[in-house]
Amino acid sequence: MIEAIGLSKAYGSTLAVNDLSFAVAPGTVTGFLGPNGAGKSTTMRMILGLDRPTKGKALINGIPYEEISKPLTKVGALLDANWIHPNRSAKSHLRWMAASNGIPASRVTEVLRVVGLEGVGDRAAGKFSLGMKQRLGLAGALLGDPGILLFDEPVNGLDPEGILWIRQFMKSLAAEGRTVLVSSHLLSEMAVTADHLVVIGKGHLISNSSTVDFIANATASTVRVRSPQLPQLRQLLVDQRIAFTDQDGYLSVSDAPIEQVGDIAGAAGLTLHELSGQSGSLEEAFIKLTGDSLEYGDRNPTAALAPGADPFAGPNTLTKGQN
Repeated sequence: MIEAIGLSKAYGSTLAVNDLSFAVAPGTVTGFLGPNGAGKSTTMRMILGLDRPTKGKALINGIPYEEISKPLTKVGALLDANWIHPNRSAKSHLRWMAASNGIPASRVTEVLRVVGLEGVGDRAAGKFSLGMKQRLGLAGALLGDPGILLFDEPVNGLDPEGILWIRQFMKSLAAEGRTVLVSSHLLSEMAVTADHLVVIGKGHLISNSSTVDFIANATASTVRVRSPQLPQLRQLLVDQRIAFTDQDGYLSVSDAPIEQVGDIAGAAGLTLHELSGQSGSLEEAFIKLTGDSLEYGDRNPTAALAPGADPFAGPNTLTKGQN
């Protein structure tokens, strides 16, 4: 288990993380989300003992990271795929890591095979593509067969096949009972990968809930209805004071469950070509809940693109917020 307890980190007058508390349980993939500058990377660095908290503490299975003996056998992390000596081969890089924690050299071949790099183990890591470096970073995280894993933007540089592989890989690690914390800006991928979400903004905790609850609590569900008898259905909904909006060839019903809409149409003998529930997206929920926590930007960027508008003047001027 990973625990952050009242974590705070100040850089001069800038408070990057402010009294942040959450726990990451084993057996699930926990997504760690937030806008740029929210404090995600700083928090991960404090969990791994790379940065010292100004206040509070971070614990790995009840103790600070720096107190763990042979930490690679307990905790694996991928924070920066470029953190490799460019002239070392992938095998040499991993052998050096293994030796530092008393891990058998035979494990190097095993993890290279797991991440699909067994055929290029003798190549200089500096010649790897970003996607290959990400896979090498994953191999390093797995080297000690740890029960706790932290990944910061692990899908950067990967093609669609690689992204799918990473998703299945992280889910399989969690299914083995491991603790998996992953930070990513690719929300569409987090929506289908993470079971639980910890969302922060400007160093504060915004939400700590299941992915399903995070989306449901921040977005509205609607019912989409298509029918060749749309005028009649529209009138029935008006008569029963059920709110809806007209879309291109269908109605979007906003305050009635799908069963009620179906019963209304059925009682009137109306033909339906579609009756489907529509839920919000993780992206929609994320933008709604973190809009006030942006480091840079404007909540209405399209206004700056209107004819005659000056995108560098007035309320649309980019402003820097909390780091």
